[in-house]
Amino acid sequence: MINLIAKPLTAEAFVPFGDVIDVRTSASFPINAGRTQRHHDLAKVETLGDNAHALINIFVSQPVTLPLELTFLERHPQGSQAFMPLHQERFIVVVAPPGDTIDAEDVRAFVTDGRQGVNYRAGTWHAIQSVLEREGEFLVVDRGGDGNNCDEFPMAICVTLA
Repeated sequence: MINLIAKPLTAEAFVPFGDVIDVRTSASFPINAGRTQRHHDLAKVETLGDNAHALINIFVSQPVTLPLELTFLERHPQGSQAFMPLHQERFIVVVAPPGDTIDAEDVRAFVTDGRQGVNYRAGTWHAIQSVLEREGEFLVVDRGGDGNNCDEFPMAICVTLA
């Protein structure tokens, strides 16, 4: 079993796995006659393969209990997948770099502060949605299209918070 302590999510620590989506640290510019700040191009949406297109979804997730015990990680080889909490829900992020297998030493765990979202790059291994404290609603942008876009890799992981 891999035992991980989830560390606070930062853009720098998450670079190998994708993008952190956080308006508090992004550049913006005014639009709509100055009434709106546009935080532009916060994450790269990847849609690879035949008949690929971007999907915009809402996921409603039930909270997990700690320690979080996982039995697998999953990846989406043909597209990125972004999760943005709609009501400041904190969630645990468990990731490993893309590849056909996962080295236990490369698995990382993070915890968001409720205002951060993540965008997993195509092929990045990650845990299922793991919201803390209460039910969570997330805006999810991912890939639709032909072909299999979800692989699972069995492994035992236990995650706690710092």
